[in-house]
Amino acid sequence: MNKKGQTLGIAVMVAITLFLVGMLSINYIKPVVTIARDSSHLDCSNSAADFPVGISDGTKLLCLTVDLVVPYFIILVFSISGGIITSRFLI
Repeated sequence: MNKKGQTLGIAVMVAITLFLVGMLSINYIKPVVTIARDSSHLDCSNSAADFPVGISDGTKLLCLTVDLVVPYFIILVFSISGGIITSRFLI
């Protein structure tokens, strides 16, 4: 008897569980990103053009990288969940 249908059902349940855990953990990541961007840490909202008062190019790049943490985490969760489901189709 073919057991592929059973493993597919389990893979879907595991993928949904990992997806929900991943989406719930975003609520813990967002405050850390907000704290990292505030004026006492990276000061990403500073728009002054001169260097001693404004922020350097490296800090601007770091602010951009910190902003991309949440979207990349969402893409990672989708990729892992989709990978678990599609691996059961191919194996």
